[in-house]
Amino acid sequence: MKGALLAEWTKLRTSPGTWWLLAGVIAATIGLSAGAAAAVSCRTVCTADLTKVSLTGVELGQAVVAILAALAIGNEYSSGMVRVSLAAVPRRTRLLLAKAVVTSVVVLAAAVLGVAGSVLTGHLLLPAHEFLWRPAVGSVLYLELIALLSLGVATAARQPAAAAGVVLGLLYAWPVVARVVTDPTWSRRLDQIGPMSAGTAVQATRDLAALPIAPWSGLGVLSLWALAGLLAGWLLLLRRDA
Repeated sequence: MKGALLAEWTKLRTSPGTWWLLAGVIAATIGLSAGAAAAVSCRTVCTADLTKVSLTGVELGQAVVAILAALAIGNEYSSGMVRVSLAAVPRRTRLLLAKAVVTSVVVLAAAVLGVAGSVLTGHLLLPAHEFLWRPAVGSVLYLELIALLSLGVATAARQPAAAAGVVLGLLYAWPVVARVVTDPTWSRRLDQIGPMSAGTAVQATRDLAALPIAPWSGLGVLSLWALAGLLAGWLLLLRRDA
């Protein structure tokens, strides 16, 4: 396993786009969060959930995370290098596990920096902003789970563009569908099971009773999405030829 981890780390860090994408995660997360915080006016009384506002950039940073994770294995299928990887690590479960660990570690580093920068920016731009651990830690975990979901989908799809498209569709199109549904009961149910709408509930600090799903429960729903993606990718990796 040590050799597989070292090999995956070498491949990921020497890929020309990796460092740019990691920088993109940080910049997109902090940039959009700063813009959202700057747009909030607190001259009298703040009625907005300032903690959630300061973490708005996570909704943009997740797109870069999804692309990065999809490329982690999708590029190998596109280039044919996956045959070399499987020859070096014949145990496919070990190969996928090594990719998941290495991808998670690099995304974790970018997520911590992005979320920390967003929280700091929110504190500077919104004096009434109160730091809470749950939204911050939950946002980091949220980005980690998005990376694992994208990695699993890319393993199953074998095409990074297709995998990224599927994941981004789940993240951004699902809430739109939930809003289009006129039945409030079904709209709420869609929010409860959507990967983004459920997962980002962990950022909320106000009116928790009005949320479609509780904060940690929402992150649990996203965990199931990530697990399903990895399981599908793992099963297809075992059954198909390179």
